[in-house]
Amino acid sequence: MKMEDLPEECMALILSGTSPCDACRISAVSKMIRDAAESQILWDKFLPSDYIDILSRLVSPLSFTSKKDLFFKLSNRPLLIDGGTKTFYIEKYSNKRSYMLSAKKLSITWGTNRFYWCWKPSLDSRFSQVVELVMITWLDIQGKISTKILSPNAKYGAYLIIKFAKRAYGLEKMPSEVSVELGNYKSKGQTYLRKCSAERKEANDEESLFVLPKKDSTMEEEVLVEREDGWLEIELGEFYNDGSEEEVKMSLREVKGDHLKAGLIVEGIEVRPKL
Repeated sequence: MKMEDLPEECMALILSGTSPCDACRISAVSKMIRDAAESQILWDKFLPSDYIDILSRLVSPLSFTSKKDLFFKLSNRPLLIDGGTKTFYIEKYSNKRSYMLSAKKLSITWGTNRFYWCWKPSLDSRFSQVVELVMITWLDIQGKISTKILSPNAKYGAYLIIKFAKRAYGLEKMPSEVSVELGNYKSKGQTYLRKCSAERKEANDEESLFVLPKKDSTMEEEVLVEREDGWLEIELGEFYNDGSEEEVKMSLREVKGDHLKAGLIVEGIEVRPKL
């Protein structure tokens, strides 16, 4: 049997073993493959099995002309779901799900006390509100997510999304501990919540009055990375989702220092597949 004699359903099944982007590239080979690459059968396999439920949770309704069109709209940018407290996104190259929990979905010690934390809108955030640290000595930020809503058989990373206010101080005097916990597995690391060099230059004199503690050589130090959206991210850890239903616990804590801290702006925690 020639390839051209295969039913469209069979070719769509073969293409479903590739990635969405690969399927689009392969479609240029012949009209038969192109027809299979456009079929509802193929894109139904690329879409999340519960995509109808996801669509019902979108803050803004999504219009689409086909399942292929829907896939690329879900993978074009993160979309607000669950009343605007989370975002959902499909990674178009790996066909895996990503979620972001807004600061409102996190557990922040004393986060509801206006003397310690201030909730406010931010024009450069996808969420209606972010939270800014007013002043505190105890920094404890935690988030949870079920593996059930993530893609199975996939390696994930958890990232705290932050910024620094101009008045920020005291955040890097002690290392913050970062961790991800899933069942009996736990990854641990540490990070210094440092401003960018240009922003720190003005505060060098003040910072020189404090002696930074030595790193804990048993824990890997995570560094802040600037994102395309202008925010900074710090990796809290990684985990493997084997498809079982468990709860992932993610955290950043600095509870050993007794000095004051201020100016940390938290947008949320993003959980996305690691390529």
